[in-house]
Amino acid sequence: MTDSLRQAHLNEISSSEAEDFQLDCSLAGYDYELPPELIAQNPAVPRDSSRLLVVNSPSTGQETLPLHHIFRDLPDLLQSGDLLVMNNTRVMPARLYGHKSTGAEIEVLLLEERQHNCWLALVKPGKRFKLGTKIVFDAKRVGEYGGDGGDGGDGGDGGNGGKEEFISSALSTQHSALSTPHSALSTQHSTLSTQHSALHTQLTATVLETDAATGGRLLQFDLPPGTSLVHLLDQFGEVPLPPYITASAADDEQYQTVYAKQLGAIAAPTAGLHFTPELLQKLRDRQINQAFVTLHVGVGTFRPVEVEDVTTHQMHKEWIEVPAATVEQIRATKAAGGRIIAVGTTAVRALEGAAHLGDLQPFVGKTDLFIYPGYQWRVVDGLITNFHLPRSSLLMLVSALIGRKRLLKIYQEAIASRYRFYSFGDAMLILPEATLRQEF
Repeated sequence: MTDSLRQAHLNEISSSEAEDFQLDCSLAGYDYELPPELIAQNPAVPRDSSRLLVVNSPSTGQETLPLHHIFRDLPDLLQSGDLLVMNNTRVMPARLYGHKSTGAEIEVLLLEERQHNCWLALVKPGKRFKLGTKIVFDAKRVGEYGGDGGDGGDGGDGGNGGKEEFISSALSTQHSALSTPHSALSTQHSTLSTQHSALHTQLTATVLETDAATGGRLLQFDLPPGTSLVHLLDQFGEVPLPPYITASAADDEQYQTVYAKQLGAIAAPTAGLHFTPELLQKLRDRQINQAFVTLHVGVGTFRPVEVEDVTTHQMHKEWIEVPAATVEQIRATKAAGGRIIAVGTTAVRALEGAAHLGDLQPFVGKTDLFIYPGYQWRVVDGLITNFHLPRSSLLMLVSALIGRKRLLKIYQEAIASRYRFYSFGDAMLILPEATLRQEF
């Protein structure tokens, strides 16, 4: 929103409304206090036994407080003819540990492949990654990491410090999207990783340059012709967990959705972690349909908002695919009077990003769409989402759907009711009748 449009809007509303509007645009307006013990360290078992806070009214008065359910109640809360749109990205083992020739230990979080076997990565500590430095990575020993190592997106969110704090937390987090065709990478990975894993016990890379936008490094991995790093990640890499998960016993598959398919994310779309195959079948039995998009969760999702005027925040681009089949399902659903319920903020960004010209169209490419209060919705009617970090772009996205003040009141209700927060935490269902959507 430009300064002139903002001032014109302020001139048209009351002083109390103007104060709220200013807070909608202010980073400080998205603060809340969370008791540390409510940060979930492990997922619910079974997955659909997590709690579900249901928002079914546009009001937050005492008579319309959110409803408390269990996630497996979802089929009873939606309507026949509704369409759930899910993000089928799969988390890569993107975190690598290694050392310099001097023996100094280092840590790498792969972001995206810029050229063949040349990857942008966040690195730690940065002072050890001077240009020309050779890095050595050793293959994991069986059971070495055990699935509990971790350090955040819709999956978790980013931190709130400066660039160095962001790089440090993000390294122990997850980050960005591959820029090459991801479905092909996923297929190659599943068929060739076993073949290559038997051939490599050590991996080397050279630091080529610094990336100003992320503070990361471009690393050229030294591999024989015909060999791709993505095929070796199971042998050398670890699935990253968010930095606020410090004492987890979860294994890698518990940080993947049951429908994860397209390899390329460095964080899970965590609203989808609550689904089980049985629950998905029950939804289909109720004629609550399912469609898929892909957004490879990366630095765009997790980068902290660092500007006080949130309208000036610039999202990093993330790779998305909205297939023609999904577009047709959405059109048919809307034509029949059904509702589009996005599963997670990443599904929201994929759908709305593919509709950036006004009408939803099949799309393959990158999006830097940033959704905050005042956004005019094109596709999504309702949302299933986890509870997000303060001051995060994800909190702003959900605020755009139901209002910032109301969302913070709902969060206070969740805290008072001892809901579990963040990636392994509980979920919230925002039904279409509860939204304050502004549509074209």
